[in-house]
Amino acid sequence: MMRLINEEDIILKNVYFDHDGNVDDLVSLLLLLQMPEVNLTGVGVIDADGYIEGPVPASQKIIARFGHGKEISVAASNSRAVHQFPKEWRLSSFSFDAFPLLNEHGPVNAEVAEKPAHLDMIDKLQNTEGKTDLVMTGPLTDLARALAVDPTIVNKIERLYWMGGTMRTTGNVLEPKHDGTAEWNAYWDPEAVKTVWDADIDIQMVGLESTNQVPLNADVQQHWASLRRYPMMDLIGQGYALVSSYEANSTYYLWDVLTTVASQYPEMIESKNIKGDVIAHGSSAGRTFETETGRPINLVTEVHAKKFYDKIDELLTKE
Repeated sequence: MMRLINEEDIILKNVYFDHDGNVDDLVSLLLLLQMPEVNLTGVGVIDADGYIEGPVPASQKIIARFGHGKEISVAASNSRAVHQFPKEWRLSSFSFDAFPLLNEHGPVNAEVAEKPAHLDMIDKLQNTEGKTDLVMTGPLTDLARALAVDPTIVNKIERLYWMGGTMRTTGNVLEPKHDGTAEWNAYWDPEAVKTVWDADIDIQMVGLESTNQVPLNADVQQHWASLRRYPMMDLIGQGYALVSSYEANSTYYLWDVLTTVASQYPEMIESKNIKGDVIAHGSSAGRTFETETGRPINLVTEVHAKKFYDKIDELLTKE
């Protein structure tokens, strides 16, 4: 893996994080910043599950407040949706950005990268020693665009950890003239999924079959509330309160947090190697499915829930 060593002789793994701006994405950023094994090289934000004007400054503030002095820039994507997320789902990051905990010391922010996210991704991959893990908790568009500009970045990617898709027959897209087989991150830009899956990149896919095992429920929220004396636990408790009132058919799951934690702590999950493909157009656009003629994918199938929640506690109750 990565070759960086810090003064405590911990082997660090280079990680570039690309997210799409909802609460789960911002919590994932917070977690990555607390992982002692992670050398976070950059952050990209795409205008998908959150309006980009909210999660870019929220990401800056999280890095400034909880990044242990690391100099990490945030790159705003200029990618656009093929199928945009529902407006109601995208508003929470504005409130997250306004939390007093992120603003009590005034406008102290991490830098905004000069280039858009797909070009920033190329720069960070090519200019970082060794290979880099990509943790992507939104659509794959920025990676697809990066590959179009510089196909050689495949040689700098250790593995892609993607929250997206499902190998079940039912997804979570309920849109007119769609058959309901797709997951939203894949549906946002199905052609980008096809581009990335056609590239020579090792992929671990965290789809609905595993993320649906970790819903945001009252017991989880109460447990985090009991730990609000810790600033980071207080922050995530407030954040998830913004999305706990979703309608029954739009239950909030810990999609992105599972992907992020599993990327660095594989003992939290079980997975299997399969072959898969994606439908890029038509009434099944964004559908991911198993096929013997598809590309190799490591599919996360099970979550060790207690280990997963215990790891969140461990990382976010640090002083």
